[in-house]
Order: sequence, then C-alpha cells, then structure tokens
Amino acid sequence: AGGAWSPIGDVTTTMLWIGGQISAGHVMQQVFLPSILSVVVPLIVVSFQLRGSLEGILPSSTPITPLQVKEQRIIFSSGLGILVLIPVFKTITQLPPYMGMLLGLGLIWVITEILHHRRNTEQRNQYSVMVAIQKADTPSILFFLGILLSVAALESAGWLAQAASGMDHYLGNRYLIASVIGLFSAVVDNVPLVAASMAMYPLSTLPADAGFWHFLAYCAGTGGSILIIGSATGVAAMGME
Repeated sequence: AGGAWSPIGDVTTTMLWIGGQISAGHVMQQVFLPSILSVVVPLIVVSFQLRGSLEGILPSSTPITPLQVKEQRIIFSSGLGILVLIPVFKTITQLPPYMGMLLGLGLIWVITEILHHRRNTEQRNQYSVMVAIQKADTPSILFFLGILLSVAALESAGWLAQAASGMDHYLGNRYLIASVIGLFSAVVDNVPLVAASMAMYPLSTLPADAGFWHFLAYCAGTGGSILIIGSATGVAAMGME
C-alpha cells in the first residue's frame, strides 16, 4: 500500500504513469501522505502481534562468497539511484520508462563486472546479472501480459465503454466508482481493474492528473492489499508460504 504514491512503487500506479493519466510530481504530492498513513497504522498493529524471535529462516542452499562492505554500498547506492532517476529519465528523454529500466540494468551489469573482474569465474558468476535474470518471475510476467491483452480485447469490443457509462449512470460519482474499484481489487487482481478503468475513461474524457486518477491509484494500491489474492505482492507471499 505504501508504494501507491510513487510512479515506480506499485504496478497500478506505474500503469497510470506510463499511460499518461498521472505525472510523477502530482501523484507524489497528492497520494504520499495517505499512502504512508495506510502503512503506518497496520504496521503498528502487526508489530505488536509479531513480537518475538524469528524462526524458520533457512540458510541459502548455495554458499555465497561474502562481498566487501564497499562493494555492497556501491551496488546498493547505484541500484537505488537508477530506480529513483527513472521518472527523470522519462521526463528528459520522453522515452518509455522501460527504456530507462533496461539502461539501468545495463549499467548495473557493467558495474558488477568491474567490481568482480578479479574474482575467479565461479565467484563472479554468483553476482552476475544473468543469474538474477534467471530468477525473474516469468509466470507473473505472462500473467500480466494475458490480463492486458484481455482488457484490450474487451475495449476493442466496446464492452468497457458500456461499463463506464453504466457505472456513471448508476453510481454517478466517479470518486465512489474509484472506491468500488478499490474494494473489488481485494477479490480481483488490481492490475486488470486499473487497466479497465484506463480504457473506460480515455484522456479525452478525464485529463491527465485529474483527481480521479490519483484517487484510483490510491484505492487500487490499498484495496488490493485487503485480501492476499488481490495484489501481486500478496500472491507472491502466498507462494512463499
């Protein structure tokens, strides 16, 4: 829920940012405090419930050669800096954000190769970007791809436009519509609901940075966390269990 205020912090907010419905500066300004509040309150409650020793933490199955503190700081600071600069990259170059992410991945690849070039092949491979790519959750990527293709098919068939007009007629208030979408996100993954909302209300109807888009980013991000099946993070946690 805390990532809803950042264009790179939550899948649904990222979708709205890439689609042009929101800008990085406006969504950070409007949604930051509500997102922090939605994290802090449950965090305080859960922290009292989970006090005690941590058990069941298994060691890594493959021994990892420890890195020097200097190397750890270089990788952490460079990776974090690249992520934070993605909105700046999009603003300056007007290129899609994924281009910035791929450029950042390439830079991290170069940095790791320079840092570990004196290690032997086995040790260097432990920190290779190729090893990290192999650990990517490909089924989840295909899952989102299927969702977006399905939403695009519904949009082409005209069903989403009818759904938008029906919701406007029966509910009347678009902020109420965003709240309903947030509640439905607890049962249906929040990604398809946001994708459908983007298709239902084109920018010609609702301009960029309209209050509805900021409220939708917040409702979908927090509403998807109500149940464990409502967000990608919840599904990932359920898979770990």
